[in-house]
Amino acid sequence: MIKDVWNDILKTLEKSLNPGLFTIWIRPLSARYENGVLTLLAPNDFVAGWVRDRLLNVIADAALQTIGSSPRVEVKVDAAQTAKTQAAAAEAPTSPGVSSGMARGGGRANVAPPVVSSPQQQMGLPIVQTPEVCRNVRWRFRFEDFVTGPSNELALAASKSMCHNTLLSDHLFLCSSPGLGKTHLLHSIGRGLSAASNRANPRVACLNSEQFASRFVMAMRANELTRFKAEFREAVDVLLLEDVHFFQGKEKMQDELLGTLKALQERGCKVVLTSSFRPKELSNVDSQLVSRICSGFMAVIGTPDFETRRRIVLRKAEAMGAQVSDDVSNLLAERITKDIRQLEGCLNNLVLKARLLRQNLSMELAWDMLDNYTQTNPRPDYDQIINFVCRTYGLTQDQLRSKSRKQQVVLARDTAFFLARNHTDLSLAAIGERLGRRHSTVIKGITKVEREISSLTPLGRQLKQTVERMTP
Repeated sequence: MIKDVWNDILKTLEKSLNPGLFTIWIRPLSARYENGVLTLLAPNDFVAGWVRDRLLNVIADAALQTIGSSPRVEVKVDAAQTAKTQAAAAEAPTSPGVSSGMARGGGRANVAPPVVSSPQQQMGLPIVQTPEVCRNVRWRFRFEDFVTGPSNELALAASKSMCHNTLLSDHLFLCSSPGLGKTHLLHSIGRGLSAASNRANPRVACLNSEQFASRFVMAMRANELTRFKAEFREAVDVLLLEDVHFFQGKEKMQDELLGTLKALQERGCKVVLTSSFRPKELSNVDSQLVSRICSGFMAVIGTPDFETRRRIVLRKAEAMGAQVSDDVSNLLAERITKDIRQLEGCLNNLVLKARLLRQNLSMELAWDMLDNYTQTNPRPDYDQIINFVCRTYGLTQDQLRSKSRKQQVVLARDTAFFLARNHTDLSLAAIGERLGRRHSTVIKGITKVEREISSLTPLGRQLKQTVERMTP
């Protein structure tokens, strides 16, 4: 019975661990299971210490899955096996060239036994316990708070299916313009998978691509790439990674991400990626990485229709305990059409302003608040955007289309790319053609503007104000 319990636990561990890790550290162990205590017997102190320090939680999780309860896990050295090993070493023939008797000159030789590194030491296997990137993740959103409509119902269904293991794919790619719900769905998936996990500490990593890249650079500088690779390839069961377009033009980081995705796919782990661009729109990205991104299910989130935006306003107001009239909710839904994050932010500030001033949520107050946000009704066309950019930056249209690399001209051009992407139906190639640039340059410019705005740098705040002043 005891042997059967350990064999069942071994089967669970073999499925969850890397084959090399399992063979070197788990296979040599024997075990006793008595009175709720699982005692693991290691062949020597080195193996016992390594397992005790780095694999105890993994073994406890496997035991919980197997026997339905959490035993106390202890690791000890198998004295009988150690004695056999020492006896075998004593009987082994002396290495050639080393005298076991008297040293030349009549004195006894003090010959230390040769130091032989263990397979574990030679391989330098890293920690596989719950990695730092999976600890204390704060899930900011839930599926229950996501307002669905024709533009996002497929993405919502795919995200829920990922949690229920009914998607028929372990990889999901979510794509949309900024502010349309990618992060909401990503965090909802993380929350759902964590709740469904039978681990005490679910190994779900959620971060954006810039954070992934920063960890990679820090690991390189500290000569700890082995630990970095193990953290993301061996110790993570679910990877939720935002804004993968950040890796455009970064070859080493693309190689690392590709290796990570391959390793996770081989282990049957779940991966969810998000981007503001579709895979075919990515520039300077390795074809193998693009292929890997496209290997899963792709769900594109479109611009929500009026009715969906109106229900978002009402749902958000209800959550804040505020009463919003039909006139106010319709006005906000009509005027802010491209960015749900802005729509919710406008409502939030409107409610707070009314409470601070002790006023009702009137149409007058709503119109006043809308002056602080990008309004997309009526919708500006490409020519209006170009005229606006030229006025804002003090340039002529010829200067905007020129090959000048002056900072002011480049910034104006990037702003034009960003506004044309968000306010028109022109393709990236068409936007670039009208300003004499390739579509890869357009992507680079849009990404730069998005990054500056989201980082709230001085330049980002300036760009945010410029974008919000866009009027026909």
